Amino acid sequence: MSNSSVLPATGQTARGRKTGLSVLIICFVTIVFDGYDLVVYGSTVPSLLAHKEWQLTPASVGSIGSLALVGMLVGTLFVGALTDVLGRRKIMMLSIAWFSVFMLLTSLSPSVELFGLFRFLTGLGLGGVVPTCVAMTVEFAPKGRRQIANAVMYSGYSVGGVLAAVFAIMALPQLDFRWLYAVGAIPLVTLLPIVYFMLPESVAFLASKGRTLEAKATAETYGLVYSDIVTESDATKHDAPSQKLTALKTLFSRGWIMATVLFAIASFCGLLLVYGLNTWLPQIMRSAGYELGSSLTFLLVLNAGAIVGAIGASYIADRIGVKKVVTASFIIACVSIALLSLGLPYGGLLVLVALAGLGSVGTQILVNGFVATHYPQSATATALGWSLGIGRFGAICGPLIGGFIASIALGFQINFYAFAAFAVIGAVVIAAVPRPKSALQK
Repeated sequence: MSNSSVLPATGQTARGRKTGLSVLIICFVTIVFDGYDLVVYGSTVPSLLAHKEWQLTPASVGSIGSLALVGMLVGTLFVGALTDVLGRRKIMMLSIAWFSVFMLLTSLSPSVELFGLFRFLTGLGLGGVVPTCVAMTVEFAPKGRRQIANAVMYSGYSVGGVLAAVFAIMALPQLDFRWLYAVGAIPLVTLLPIVYFMLPESVAFLASKGRTLEAKATAETYGLVYSDIVTESDATKHDAPSQKLTALKTLFSRGWIMATVLFAIASFCGLLLVYGLNTWLPQIMRSAGYELGSSLTFLLVLNAGAIVGAIGASYIADRIGVKKVVTASFIIACVSIALLSLGLPYGGLLVLVALAGLGSVGTQILVNGFVATHYPQSATATALGWSLGIGRFGAICGPLIGGFIASIALGFQINFYAFAAFAVIGAVVIAAVPRPKSALQK
């Protein structure tokens, strides 16, 4: 392919050099809506419990909160196989269109049964977003800056959480909670066209399909080193009859299986913290005596702390190693969450909640980056799909644990002790992750 050839999905020639920044920005905005669509539920939990028409209990609210995450589990587990067929760009577009439509339908739900069904279906679309965005961001980032690029991109989740909390603080006193869900449909008419016209296809995907000239041209246009993304063995996999099983075989081969299992456990713990806290923190703080506005402020601070903490921690991870930083972040989560049970002054609680944001959302960002840079690039999407797919069981358990504890009235402190215990487990398993067997990734 000559340098003047037109690249697919970009409308640019190979002379029109770009950087991975445009990919990072698109993925960042996509993750903002992913975070908004999930965290908005926690913002509306107090309102749902007060909605007399539906007569919800803490246990039923916890169950409904898990439905979107069950959908994400299903979506995440299938996205790897679909990516092999459709490519990462089409998966991104399909996911955005899907979750936008069902967020709109969620806002129009006439009954609690349909509300729960549409939350589940929304989750199916959201399940394809995270592994695709992480894989694309890491692939199009400079090799030495993959952790910080991933952290900046994934901080969009917490930005979405902040927006959900801010909108709830502003809107809930005057408007029905349904309006907060309707906002989640905005990407259908704003973000989807941008992805269609501006997001390139994955270099690794093009190479795996034997479209080597297009893959090399895309890498050149975005200033990437082709050999950093596609190894010689990767480039010939399209000729092998077992192409679709190659990545899974890599994950569960003798050299990688220990890391594969440990990353899944770490994601289970990390996502349990993320969705347990984002779902129940406002209601827990209301149980502790705070007004609705103040309790939603804790949710805002949790996600703001995740933004600042994750970016700072990832900057350090690129310099001293991601494993040490992820382990430390889980420990920070354990300590800060446990201390929330002590009933400290309001200012001290805000500081602890911000640290809990780093230790929960921020830690999961780091875990995703660790996975994305630990395996051969050709196995990255599958590795992320596996890790996040199994991790979704933790995400499902987070809201259920909070709802169960609230329903048996043992006191709000028990929630914090339970979440802190999972942070300890996360620290232990990350510390046990062995060094990669190949030097290709670091």
